Amino acid sequence: MVQIPILSGIFTDGGPDVRESFPVNMVAISTPSGVSNGYLRPADGLVFAGEAPGVIRGSIVWRAGLYMVLGTSLSTISPTGVRTHIGDITDGGPVRMVYGFTHLAIASGGALWIWDGSTLTRVTDADVGVVVDVAWIDSYFVVTDGVIFRHSALNDPFTWPTLAFADPESSPDGITALMVLRNQIHVVGGETIEVYDDVATVPFAFGVLQGQQVPKGAVGTHACCLYQEAIAFIGGGRNEQPCVWIAAGGGVTKISSEEVDQLLSGFTTAQLASVVMESRNDTGRQALLIHLPDRTLVFDAIASKAVKKPVWIALVSTLVGFSAYSARHFCWAYDRWWCGDSVVAQYGYADDTISTQWGSPVRWEFSTTMLYNEGRGAVIDMLELVALPGRVALGASPSIATSYSLDGTAWSQDDVISAGALGDRTRRLQWRRQGRWSNARIQRFRGTSDAHLAFLRLEATLSPLRN
Repeated sequence: MVQIPILSGIFTDGGPDVRESFPVNMVAISTPSGVSNGYLRPADGLVFAGEAPGVIRGSIVWRAGLYMVLGTSLSTISPTGVRTHIGDITDGGPVRMVYGFTHLAIASGGALWIWDGSTLTRVTDADVGVVVDVAWIDSYFVVTDGVIFRHSALNDPFTWPTLAFADPESSPDGITALMVLRNQIHVVGGETIEVYDDVATVPFAFGVLQGQQVPKGAVGTHACCLYQEAIAFIGGGRNEQPCVWIAAGGGVTKISSEEVDQLLSGFTTAQLASVVMESRNDTGRQALLIHLPDRTLVFDAIASKAVKKPVWIALVSTLVGFSAYSARHFCWAYDRWWCGDSVVAQYGYADDTISTQWGSPVRWEFSTTMLYNEGRGAVIDMLELVALPGRVALGASPSIATSYSLDGTAWSQDDVISAGALGDRTRRLQWRRQGRWSNARIQRFRGTSDAHLAFLRLEATLSPLRN
């Protein structure tokens, strides 16, 4: 009996490369069970709560209430999912929402909007100019137009002193985003990140912290976010290919694997500039979500630490192949993770008791590393997925399939078995007489979200071939 790893797999491409295959719509959990040191469970399902006037563009919790920008509507969402329209803001892509003691600010479509709890107002001060991003620190609102950054008057987001501005000092790489970490402004450029502290000078209140500069920057305004008391971002330094980094305290650490770097290299600079990153500090997980055009990649710091290698998965919203994962802008409010849809005008919340998305099934998939018996091959008498079955919907009769590849590219026909009905919690998921191989073999498992299974380990009973 041989145990085969399932937390990540292998495939090959058109070139002479071995590529890593991430689990799709399955989450890697590092909790030891006695059966294994980690397992795969279905990604959270998405529950519909209401129709929206547009797709999700941003969300935030302020004064214990959930705010979403849906299309051009700034809305509040009640604990029961009832939406209340506040007012219309400028159209555009993703927004940045930040708040101070008395005001909520929204950078949207090049404009700055302020909500004080009763009135939604666009800032018309000529010194504000085009707003690419906004932040709040020490009772100042700070904005950038992509070239310089400036701050408002103290406790007054409608007044912007003409001379209260600065531009990055170390590199002419522009400004893509403004992030506040440890009560310091991190001015994120295309190739560098500069750190500024409140030094109470006049007319500009902030001064650069020499020695804290990070020699790498982000590719886009929303291609960075706060994660693990640091800044995670897609980008790089001068004359570098974009990768995924975490920066803090003047230092920077690369977290993207070779496979992630390969996936990023398949997109244009313009496509990467539109990427949205966000974090979810969930039960047993510290997830970093990178919403790419054809999938969402998720990095888990806790699982990565447990297995001593970067742990990545992929999320999609399709039954076949890859497509964009439609959930965006997760926000913890009213004891659950709320989100909106980036494709359909709707909003809702995540639910770990299901794995369908917005009431529709989606696919899941994972594969193994190469099975290699020192080049002698073997006969697979039986494969068994040790799982937690019987957690399906009443009346459902799901199935799961396995196939294999001898070259990492071409796959055999699926061998399908029943995954068990509701309450069938002792079912063993076994495939017998799985054939032979002479060199190396990869096994793949696939199904749909109606199965709602967790997988603890994969075992194979082998008979070695004689030379």
